[in-house]
Amino acid sequence: MQELMAHGPYAEFALLLLISAVAGAIAVRLRQPVLIAYIVVGILVGPAVFGIVKAHDQIALLAEIGVTVLLFVVGLKLDLHHIRHIGPVALATGLGQLAFTIVFGFVLILLMGKDVMEAIYVAVALTFSSTIIVVKLLSDKHELDSLHGRIAVGFLIVQDVAVVLAMMAMSALRGAGEAAVVEVAGSLLLRLAGAAALMFVLMRFVLPRLVEAMARSQELLLIFAIAWGTGLAAVGEWAGFSKEAGAFMAGFSLASTAYREAMNARLTGIRDFMLLFFVDLGAELDFSTLGGELWPAVVLSLFVLIGNPLIVMAIMGYMGYRKRTGFLAGLTVAQISEFSIVFVAMGITLGHVGIEALGLTTLVGLVTIMMSTYMILFSHVLYDKLAPWLGVFERKRPFRELAVERLGRPAGDPDIIVFGMGRYGSRLMRQLRQAGIEVLGVDFDLETVRELRKLRQPVRYGDGEDPGFLESLPLQQVRWVITTFPQWESNRAFLNALKEAGFRGRVAGVVRDEVHGRALDAAGVNRVLNPFNDAADYAARSFAAEIAFEDAHRAASSAVPQDTQPPQS
Repeated sequence: MQELMAHGPYAEFALLLLISAVAGAIAVRLRQPVLIAYIVVGILVGPAVFGIVKAHDQIALLAEIGVTVLLFVVGLKLDLHHIRHIGPVALATGLGQLAFTIVFGFVLILLMGKDVMEAIYVAVALTFSSTIIVVKLLSDKHELDSLHGRIAVGFLIVQDVAVVLAMMAMSALRGAGEAAVVEVAGSLLLRLAGAAALMFVLMRFVLPRLVEAMARSQELLLIFAIAWGTGLAAVGEWAGFSKEAGAFMAGFSLASTAYREAMNARLTGIRDFMLLFFVDLGAELDFSTLGGELWPAVVLSLFVLIGNPLIVMAIMGYMGYRKRTGFLAGLTVAQISEFSIVFVAMGITLGHVGIEALGLTTLVGLVTIMMSTYMILFSHVLYDKLAPWLGVFERKRPFRELAVERLGRPAGDPDIIVFGMGRYGSRLMRQLRQAGIEVLGVDFDLETVRELRKLRQPVRYGDGEDPGFLESLPLQQVRWVITTFPQWESNRAFLNALKEAGFRGRVAGVVRDEVHGRALDAAGVNRVLNPFNDAADYAARSFAAEIAFEDAHRAASSAVPQDTQPPQS
């Protein structure tokens, strides 16, 4: 091992990735988020245990890039159209849970003997839930499009906005005394106004054309996304905010473009390099200070595991939702986020708090993420056991949920998704829409997508072979998925991606030859369409029917006697 380490940072980095992969596999086997495994790996390879890795500067730089990409992706998902339709329950629940956790958490932490600044940081950190973990768990359970899943995603978006605002506010307090708080607040508001104006100009006049030009190449689009995220992160730090806030705004500025799903799918693998942040975090934990944080961590973990779900259930019950919906949505906030750790780590960089606050937050994160994962996975079993005591969180008439049930499925959700908008696919989509069926088209050709959008056809730009992109589509409600990809290799990758994305509906495939048709049939496709055979069969039936009609008409004509000629006058 020591001989391997003598080869320098590259060998250390290779070993670190190998250990992380093994630990991540164990975590997945235990149905735990892999970030738990990465923190444990950091502890093991750090100076506290084996002291294997020494290249801390290189790992720290890559960790910073991972955090930047993560916040960029979060901002990329924050579409303005979605924000307008979050709804009162998501906004009220998100803000109510934030206020409750910050106020009561702050008091609780002060009672533990912590100073004011540490209490502020840790209390704020306790409010944020992990969007990535919750969305992944709900997606695995096929509950992302359920009522409680939609509400949970709504108030997670509220939290994502809040964490960025908190980072901006604390960054603005860098080096400011208590007497200068009002002045700093005014300066922050001015800078926020300036940043908002700049974002408006960029989003309205610059970025749509720029992104469209970059989207002509998938590789170029990926490089542009990373460059834009890291560039605005650097500008954000220069402007007195933070790298994290700048990266978030970079993603948000592209969230309303037509290519955000394609960028998000491409960035997913790079985003996972945030593992290095958690490895670096685990390596830097000071175990000499953690002993005194164990009991505070236990108390705050119980506060998050119990208090956060209770406040969500109370707010949703008051707003007219059933106790079951409130309970299932409430469990999604029973943990703190990776952002919580990033937020407190930023506080150390700014000189606001010490390493003890980070150790306390990390311990709470480890406990709550592990426990809440199983709570969400077995949420229905827990509800069945606790339902008799949850009546206090439900009105006698849950009017809002009853209204949702009367409305049924939201308008606009597709019944069919057609992949491949060539002549066959685009015509098939138009004919289905004329028949009153909701259809969504998907194509990888930018020019095709642009032309169809001019014709007001519902079509998205993206790669059907990418599971990350497929997860962005409303697959849970879809009855049929139709692929018009001409090659079997593309369809094989597409079917595997559909399986990874959790699609359980029916699939139809369009083929050009019998070999392709047999391959799709062997892969379990429900219906195989052959345009040439179908067209030939239709043409043959059409000609046969026309000839039969003509023959019948002639036979009928010959059977009628000819009129005798009229007499000559």
